Amino acid sequence: MFTSFLSSCAQDGDGPLDVMPNGYAIEGKGYFLKASLDSGKAIHLISDTLYVTLSQIWSFSNCSLTSIDLNYSFGDSVLVISPTVKIKVNSDDCPAPMYRPDSTFKMLMDKDIPSKITEIVVKNDVDSLLDSIMLRRGKFVRDTFSIFVDSAFGEPGQFPLRTKGSPSILRVLDSITPQKFFWRTLRANCAMRVDMCDSVVADTIYPGQWIADDTVLVPVRRACAFEDSTYCLEAKWEYDSTALGKVNERLDTVWHTSLYYIENIPSCGQISEFSHTGFILGQNMVFGRELFEPDESELSCGPSTRKDWLVYNLATDSLVTESEEKEFIDSLYKTWKSATVANDTLKADSTESK
Repeated sequence: MFTSFLSSCAQDGDGPLDVMPNGYAIEGKGYFLKASLDSGKAIHLISDTLYVTLSQIWSFSNCSLTSIDLNYSFGDSVLVISPTVKIKVNSDDCPAPMYRPDSTFKMLMDKDIPSKITEIVVKNDVDSLLDSIMLRRGKFVRDTFSIFVDSAFGEPGQFPLRTKGSPSILRVLDSITPQKFFWRTLRANCAMRVDMCDSVVADTIYPGQWIADDTVLVPVRRACAFEDSTYCLEAKWEYDSTALGKVNERLDTVWHTSLYYIENIPSCGQISEFSHTGFILGQNMVFGRELFEPDESELSCGPSTRKDWLVYNLATDSLVTESEEKEFIDSLYKTWKSATVANDTLKADSTESK
């Protein structure tokens, strides 16, 4: 019986099933779901190498992919890249459908690309736009410089205030929020006096900051009225929590301000890199930036504030673009034009005040 069982299972030609019947082969196209364009730089010049990455490529099986072609065409001001995934399905032993790993292609840009081309896009086989990148013509200029921050930049009553020239910094007062704080006195007794005074006065120690949700206790100590002598050892003050004064109100305001970096730039210019040191009154603020200066033949403008005017928000470290805040930029430009110009150096070191 056992011999009979083996005989019934063992047949000539046993093995993997053919993918295609009778050894037929089918040629066609696979597809990809994602694609991206990158030059490794913030601004892509026509002379830069472009990297095209295709993701989630379907090629029927892991051995049916024959090639991936980067086809391109020109349309108006756009260079269109339309990759195609070519497959050939046969009876090889690899029938499992799969997504291939991401594939990146190095594309050397042709300097003979028509001057009207300002954008490169990549599409899939159903004409869906998957990514785009602007094509620029020009050069980069890197510079490091400093701007003096006058002490007046710490006084909201003087805002709007800016430094002279370009580049410059501008500080504006956005709004004022009224605040009401509550406080009461707390009696302090000296446990060890170190000096005898003819007369003493109350020496109220107000806090450095107020807590809006709590009543602040302000200790009332004693000090000599007419001398610099020490009345009590600092560590010997004892506070009496049973001797509290009435609740008082302290009115205050919170000044909401914004600080901007502003520069006149070549028409259609753009910042590629930007960095700065901290904002400290009475000291220089150092800036480092790489600016893209377009050729005369440049037709397109990248993300910018205005065609020849740039605003960078130093609080958020972000470029203020016209496409997002056009009305605000118009208002800010007028404010910058009319703002008071602060000293550009310490008065002791300057021969001119402004």
